[in-house]
Amino acid sequence: MEKVNEYNKALDYLYSRLPMFSRIGAAAYKPGLERVRELSQFFGNPEKKLKAIHIAGTNGKGSTSHMIAAILQAAGYKTALYTSPHLVDFRERIKINGKMIPEEKVVEFVNDWKECDYSGDDPSFFELTMMMAFDWFAKEEVDYAVIETGMGGRLDSTNILTPLACVITNISQDHTQFLGDTLPAIAGEKAGIIKEGVPVVIGEAEGEVEDVFVKKAAESNAPLIKAYENDSVGGFHLKDDWSGWQAHSDLIGDFEVDLAGDYQQKNIRTVLTLLPVLREIGISLSDDKVKEGLAHAASSTGLAGRWSVMSRNPLVICDTGHNIGGLSYNMARLSKIMEDRDKGSRLRMLIGFVADKAIDKILDIFPRDAVYYITNADIPRALPASLLKVKFDEHGLSGKTYPDVKSAWHAIYHDASPEDVIYIGGSTFIVADFLGENPCFED
Repeated sequence: MEKVNEYNKALDYLYSRLPMFSRIGAAAYKPGLERVRELSQFFGNPEKKLKAIHIAGTNGKGSTSHMIAAILQAAGYKTALYTSPHLVDFRERIKINGKMIPEEKVVEFVNDWKECDYSGDDPSFFELTMMMAFDWFAKEEVDYAVIETGMGGRLDSTNILTPLACVITNISQDHTQFLGDTLPAIAGEKAGIIKEGVPVVIGEAEGEVEDVFVKKAAESNAPLIKAYENDSVGGFHLKDDWSGWQAHSDLIGDFEVDLAGDYQQKNIRTVLTLLPVLREIGISLSDDKVKEGLAHAASSTGLAGRWSVMSRNPLVICDTGHNIGGLSYNMARLSKIMEDRDKGSRLRMLIGFVADKAIDKILDIFPRDAVYYITNADIPRALPASLLKVKFDEHGLSGKTYPDVKSAWHAIYHDASPEDVIYIGGSTFIVADFLGENPCFED
């Protein structure tokens, strides 16, 4: 009990004393690298001890990071993984070989920090927790570290890294108040992770966005590889139990991936396009180990909330897609699913958003015949359900409001028949609250 209390105290310090963007939004945003470089120097520059692969992008960077980490793990490398935000447990952000940082290490780091004589500017939640991760990874002497950016790239705290390779998954409208209100402007921020001579794989780009990446790579003498021009990966079809994809690559032959969202096809292509780059820089990865890593990408790394099928009678799916890019894929998949269901089947959607999203554009793509259970996550940054209901009404979408995810879930599960489809999403934090309730299902 004492250890649990100490850990909870450490978390309370992190959450209450440090500004956390995912909870409170813009007030916690601290752009720029000067502060985090000063912080890193205080900790002995642990990032310089890491052989890192740096991942940015609007959508898919979490899934892509986990697939890369899973492949490295399967190949026998001691592999660190840093991602954000977490869903249920803070320690999901910081892992080695799929195992979360021990609670006692979190306590040790926080206690040392509270007692230290650091005299620089106060760091944000993201900056200090990132330093916790880098410090632990360095002390554990990991072979490789897969590091996901938080927001953007150029001014993101993780950009103090000099990685072995970079990946930029795609560009979509998100965090426009910080990154710019056009796709080229956002691409410019993401392209900020491109470093001198470091190869970069681009998952998706066209037009002006592609021009931004090509120009930045040329200025940095960085080899640029376009995954979207890689036609050697294809033949995707869902496994019979909907648990993932089966596909083919000229590079490794037939393979499976335990991630099922439609959007994963592009993420998978991006990862396989990165594979020759990793081999070229000296990372030994046999085809068999690559296949093993992909087949257990979610299970070996603890990835959750990416088109996760929670139940089949009724079909219950949760997904952390939260912007127009990610949700477009999800709405298209739901449409296909409903086309194949009996006419009596209903689509029921438990939905909530954070307050700084472009709600109108998102609601334009939501199905008109779904039944909506409108709620809000348990964070200050959440858009209140009552305000979201007004938006739903304006868009002709039918639904009722609920004060929290738990009550919305109880209502939706009570209403649903075994033939129905239930979708939980709109925000990472809606999915987090849902999973945190440990919902029970009766298949």
